[in-house]
Parts: sequence; structure tokens; C-alpha cells
Amino acid sequence: MSLNRALIMLSLLVMTGGSAIAKPWWMRGIESNETDFLSPDAAFRAGARLENGTLRVRWVIADGYYLYRAKMSVVAESPDLVVSGLSLPRGTLKTDPYLGTQEIFTQQVEGTVAYQRLDYGAHTLQIKVTYQGCAEAGLCYPPITKVLSPAGSASLPPPAAHDWEGVAIGGGALAFLLAGLLLRKGRTLPLPAA
Repeated sequence: MSLNRALIMLSLLVMTGGSAIAKPWWMRGIESNETDFLSPDAAFRAGARLENGTLRVRWVIADGYYLYRAKMSVVAESPDLVVSGLSLPRGTLKTDPYLGTQEIFTQQVEGTVAYQRLDYGAHTLQIKVTYQGCAEAGLCYPPITKVLSPAGSASLPPPAAHDWEGVAIGGGALAFLLAGLLLRKGRTLPLPAA
């Protein structure tokens, strides 16, 4: 009888591939496993762009995942770049068993950041974004930090020339010429002796 039980157990183990035994205790009874979860880069894609003098940061969130509004931030990475806080829309309320009631974002979210460049475009514009999110199936990721170069910031247009600059240069050249002619009037240059 014990040989039959051993054979039955062995055949069940082979048919299930040992998956019931291989799961850690906290995953037993849950249909998902660690290979079911996306990598952080696939679950939460972050990007930034400059648009009409505004820095916009956008996150695209995979289905079944969410980001915590309170865990999202943007700081300056470039020298001589000053940024103010990240302005985000209101999120959806979710009661988290560990963090309590939190505002979250699903699908996508875009925030704006006021900024000022003190280097007049001498350095590439870079920002550091930090965010944290979870999968609805129960996996929470540690905080993610990325350095982004906003699209549209790689090459800044040269500063616009003012219309009065050409007039000032032309006027200065004309004044120099007239002053030279007025000072020369009545003077003769001695000729070299032959």
C-alpha cells in the first residue's frame, strides 16, 4: 500500500512539475508567481519633454499596475538648473494594507515642473525622477530613480538677435568714419624725403 501511495505522489509531482512545492509559503494559494510580474521599466515607463517653456514629465503605466502619487518627485540633475515641485493631477484613492489610503495613478499620468536655467543653455538639461508603484497582484517595487534628458532640450536655438544691434553697429561705424574725416580736415601728411 505504501508503494502505491509513493507512486501516486510521484506521478502527481511529475504532472504538476513540482510547482506546488516550489512556491514559497507567502505565494501558496496565489495563482501568480514572480515571472508573472513585469520588470520595473516595463511596468512604469517615464519620459520628459519641453513644450512651450514648460517641462512635462509623463509616466505610462501597464495594465494591472499603479503608481503612488506621494512617491513621485522630480529634482534637477544638470548644473545650474533650478526646478520647483512636481505638479500632478488628483489621483484615485486606494486603501493599501501597508500604507493606508493613498492616491494612485493607473494607465498614465503627466505632471508639469516649473524650471529655470542659470547656465543659459551651456549644459544638457537633465532631471532626476523618482517614483514607486505596485502590481494589483500584490508585488510592490522599491523606489525607482531615473535620470532623463527631456526631448526638445538637446539643442537650444541661439539667442534671438535684436533689431537695434544692427543699427547700433552701423551707427558706430559711421560715427567713427565721420570723426576720422573731421579730425583730418586741414592736416597734411608729410611726405617722405626722396
